[in-house]
Amino acid sequence: MHRASLTAVALAMLIGCAAPEVAPMKEPLQVYAAGSLREVLTEIARDHEARTGQKIALTFGASGLLRERIEKGEGAMVFASADTQHPQRLAAAGGWAPHTVFVRNSLCALTQANVNATPQTLLTTLLNPAVKLGTSTPKADPSGDYAWALFRKADQVRAGAYAALDAKALKLTGGPDSPKPPAGQGTYAWVMDQGQADVFLTYCTNAVASQKEVPRLKVVQVPVELQVGASYGLTVRQGAPAQAEAFAQALLAPPAQATFARYGFGKP
Repeated sequence: MHRASLTAVALAMLIGCAAPEVAPMKEPLQVYAAGSLREVLTEIARDHEARTGQKIALTFGASGLLRERIEKGEGAMVFASADTQHPQRLAAAGGWAPHTVFVRNSLCALTQANVNATPQTLLTTLLNPAVKLGTSTPKADPSGDYAWALFRKADQVRAGAYAALDAKALKLTGGPDSPKPPAGQGTYAWVMDQGQADVFLTYCTNAVASQKEVPRLKVVQVPVELQVGASYGLTVRQGAPAQAEAFAQALLAPPAQATFARYGFGKP
């Protein structure tokens, strides 16, 4: 069986199984991961290092931009994306295993304190011309792609909503030239704290973390008719050392899955 197939099968079968013990490499294992995984994956990597002795070097960013960096030759061995399309693209080009979904997320609306939105009134709020709507950047960051998927769903609820939302949405984060927050500040908390948006569509995990950082912000659930699920895809470079597959397998094992759940991520 081809190594890619073996890798995919191994990852899929290891939900609920302990990752195998592999002697650590001297050099750190290079792991590229979606920015929305920063807090949780930092904790999981720290636990993995303590358990196995294998150092993990984490690089976070918008998944599309990370995929481009990998395509240009950067040496990631494991890629944890906030969607499945970017891992699929790497696999289709050769050199990477077919992806495995390892966690799920969903969209929430992060709002300023003076925005009185509920799940039932969220679409009306988003369409209000006076409300500044922030999103991440489509194609570069899956969060932006999910926001535009929400816009398409909105058009089914209210005719003309897609055109209005597409025209007004401010692509504030996730792009190659998006301003970065000061050190120690979360991207979405900073954007909202600076008043760049009245409402920001982002992952629920990001929204909750931003509210902890800036307590005056509010988190509004997206109603079922507008909700867009986010499936996170995991892939390993073909020919990577065994430590790469061991770490990928560890992300699917119960201890890491429990940590993901504690941060608000859903099961694969």
